[in-house]
Amino acid sequence: MWVMFSIAVAMSLITYLKEGNYGFTDNILNSVDVIYVVTVSVAIAIWGEKSSKITRFDLGCLVVVGMIVVFWLFTQNHLVTNFMIQTILVIAYFPVVKRLIETRENTEPFLVWTGMMIAPVFSLLSSKGLLATVYSVRAIICVGTLLLIMLWIEFSGRRRNVLKESE
Repeated sequence: MWVMFSIAVAMSLITYLKEGNYGFTDNILNSVDVIYVVTVSVAIAIWGEKSSKITRFDLGCLVVVGMIVVFWLFTQNHLVTNFMIQTILVIAYFPVVKRLIETRENTEPFLVWTGMMIAPVFSLLSSKGLLATVYSVRAIICVGTLLLIMLWIEFSGRRRNVLKESE
């Protein structure tokens, strides 16, 4: 999945830079995300669990990202390509959301996700152009939704524990 993230986030930045006369700091969130996801991908490749299997969902996302890259190579349509990349980045949250809802157990760290929520909010202050704004707003919506689900699970779990104790 991290390989897909690396390609998608890099393509998001490439199409952003090609769409206008922008630099890396004009979409600082996307620029930093490229460094982050590539570093995580390399770390997983070197020190990660080798027995992890690629799921059909992971493979499907990777294939779709590959198709988006091919689309961009042929059309050079930076705007449409960027929007397709943003869509796949939204879809990439689905397994985490599904796992949280099905297990009703939060294993995600609030501190990390809160930081990931604050970063795009601040990046909006320095973002330049539509695609930088879309990247940040997409991140805010996705991470915000995930944080709300995490809070819901935490509070519903506490409520269940209180009910069990009162019985």
